[in-house]
Amino acid sequence: MHDEHSQTGSCLCGGVTFATSGRLRDVWACHCGQCRKSSGHHWAATSADLDRFRVTSAATLAWYDSSPAARRGFCARCGASLFWKPAGEDRMAIAAGALDGATGLRLTRHIFTEDAGDYYRPEGPPPEAPAAPADRLDCACLCGDVAFSLPGPAGRITACHCTQCRKLSGHYSASFDADESTITWHSRQTLGEYETPAKGRRGFCTRCGSSLWFRSAAGEFSVEAGAVTGQTGGRLAEHIFAGSKGDYYDIDDGLPCATRW
Repeated sequence: MHDEHSQTGSCLCGGVTFATSGRLRDVWACHCGQCRKSSGHHWAATSADLDRFRVTSAATLAWYDSSPAARRGFCARCGASLFWKPAGEDRMAIAAGALDGATGLRLTRHIFTEDAGDYYRPEGPPPEAPAAPADRLDCACLCGDVAFSLPGPAGRITACHCTQCRKLSGHYSASFDADESTITWHSRQTLGEYETPAKGRRGFCTRCGSSLWFRSAAGEFSVEAGAVTGQTGGRLAEHIFAGSKGDYYDIDDGLPCATRW
């Protein structure tokens, strides 16, 4: 019998695919430090009981034990943030951005809002940038195996809602332009790169899956705002590719919003 609530999903490269049956929980956005590090902005997930969830291809699926309470599933080839499995519970949290097509869901709850980044608010317009921002930004993945620093502040931060960014981040991305030549690397033993269909390259940690940076085919370089440890000194300034945004959330902060770029 056909299940009208069935869903499929995948990472960006297609190495990991999954399917669900039955109605999914509405989406919750998590602003905790771990979710922000992993996704590069903040993470948004639905949830399904394990008996209504199955991985249909695990060719590139990797897991990272991010805390005693949970482990995180991601694609080891493209770095897409996919799953959060709580210990001792028979359910799987699933990145809303990984779902294919229309979800029919709504974002109904924000959690750990006190840990949100300084460049945005969970709802409404972002705060003003600080008067005396830091002149150095320290960045790292969740596990700490990839770490680098660059001059601050972050300045203008752009949210991208294209399908590629939503598949990789699990929600949508937020990043700021940077001069790659000014980066000081402290550790990159687990740094991986994935070449996108448009010949850009995305940097992520192959151990914990954290999204870190993007380099376009033309050489423009940007850093994921969630990779910054502590204050960014930046401010969310615009949304791009809003025409490709997920159906489960609204853009409600009043910032300039472009259908494409």
